[in-house]
Amino acid sequence: MANKLQRYVQDDFDALNKNVIEQLHSEVPLIENIGQYLIEAGGKRIRPLLALLCARAFGYQGSEHVNLATVIEFLHTATLLHDDVVDMSEMRRGRPTANTRWGNPSSVLVGDFIYSRAFQLLVRIADMRIMEVMATTTNKISEGEVLQLVNQHNIAATEADYMNVIHNKTAILFAAACQSAAILAATDTETQEKLHIFGLEVGMAFQLIDDVLDYSGDSEELGKNVGDDLAEGKPTLPLIFIMQNGNTNEKKLISSVIKQGGLEHLDDIINIVRESGALDYTREKAEQRIEIAMDCLKVVPESAYREGLEAVAAAATKRSK
Repeated sequence: MANKLQRYVQDDFDALNKNVIEQLHSEVPLIENIGQYLIEAGGKRIRPLLALLCARAFGYQGSEHVNLATVIEFLHTATLLHDDVVDMSEMRRGRPTANTRWGNPSSVLVGDFIYSRAFQLLVRIADMRIMEVMATTTNKISEGEVLQLVNQHNIAATEADYMNVIHNKTAILFAAACQSAAILAATDTETQEKLHIFGLEVGMAFQLIDDVLDYSGDSEELGKNVGDDLAEGKPTLPLIFIMQNGNTNEKKLISSVIKQGGLEHLDDIINIVRESGALDYTREKAEQRIEIAMDCLKVVPESAYREGLEAVAAAATKRSK
């Protein structure tokens, strides 16, 4: 999927990849080792791709959009490093996580380095409005992480609670990528807001489909362990759906697993989730988000770049990993 989407801004995307490598340079070998390991792991880089597409869609002709896209990628990467430590994850993108290979302290500190390098790049861009958006975004991401921690093992978590978590933890960075690129391209405030909403809705859809894939994929396809969220006692939308709509036995089992975590009942849970309609419900919610996102693109002039944005949005609900 990612390669097909990159073609709309292939030269910019190549420049992004080069810049990521250059900006991870450090006099400390451990930082470069972990940074290189993360680069080699790949990843779709959808968030920075959105920044590149949005900037070009509004006629931006400079080069700072590459730095902006790098900022977005670095913020995302640092978040993943910290997430894996908090979640005690062992696999990501089909490989051992950095904390598994180098330990938690190294992962946290290299994550801090990548965060700080992102803000060094923001200073180079030298746009106070973009800095404001990014500062607010990183703050919201932190709030989302804490909200997720608070909701862990919480059998009373509602759909609204969960949507609030993924709004801050995941979707807000998609929104920042699009909005900040629109700011860089000197669009008006209304257009910037539409691009913010576009990114937000695409980000929500991506996370909701992740929830679906956690129960419909396999470990090899997903690059992580199927049931990771279940093992950590996280009440994602499919589980919340069953807690609200399942029969007494299903609710009892789901409640027990959310409270305790673990994968002892994984096969039973997967069967319940797949047969309950929870995945169809979650996918439908994602598709509704994409409808809203597509409507926001009416402010974007017709071009190959707008086609690229439409393609990214459409791909959000059609991916299998």
